[in-house]
Amino acid sequence: MFTGIVEAKGIVTEIIESGGNLEVYLKAPFFNEIKIDQSIAHNGVCLTVDALRNSEYRVTAIQETLQKTNMEKWKVNDWVNLERCMQLGARLDGHMVQGHVDHTVKCMSIQEEHGSHVFGFEYKPSGSNILVMKGSVCLNGVSLTISNLDAKFFNVSIIPYTYEHTNFNKLQVNDEVNIEYDIFGKYISAYMSQFKTA
Repeated sequence: MFTGIVEAKGIVTEIIESGGNLEVYLKAPFFNEIKIDQSIAHNGVCLTVDALRNSEYRVTAIQETLQKTNMEKWKVNDWVNLERCMQLGARLDGHMVQGHVDHTVKCMSIQEEHGSHVFGFEYKPSGSNILVMKGSVCLNGVSLTISNLDAKFFNVSIIPYTYEHTNFNKLQVNDEVNIEYDIFGKYISAYMSQFKTA
């Protein structure tokens, strides 16, 4: 379980295709604290550390993960938002995030506005893709608030600190980002769907 508060940016150092999977090596500022079997969110994708070498660690993405996320588009030297799993008793500064990406959404616009940046995304609404005005959403592992919403598009506003300390400052129009919808909204949607089919 995560909070969507990015702890650091890591850099991709090597990508290896292995039997349909991707093995990715990264460097992280907190490398000395990383252990095998540790869960770390990478752009919002929960991945398990499965190897350590020198100052790098490795995670492996299977086909299901590759199909739902933007990991197949990662390249060496890309910056990745990192967050280690939350600790019981710590403050929950973002919102409840599982690290289970639902799919990707495309960035349609980027505007600088009074010192902040407003990003617009296109999405395909369905029963489980719950977005509400002023509600929470996780994009590339960052807990954000919906600032504008219609049937096909939504906006989020990025404060200068978040813009500087995440890979949103590298994002360009037409880039795809990982999205995880609010877990409570998904549970409510699943529960309500039982009554629609009954």
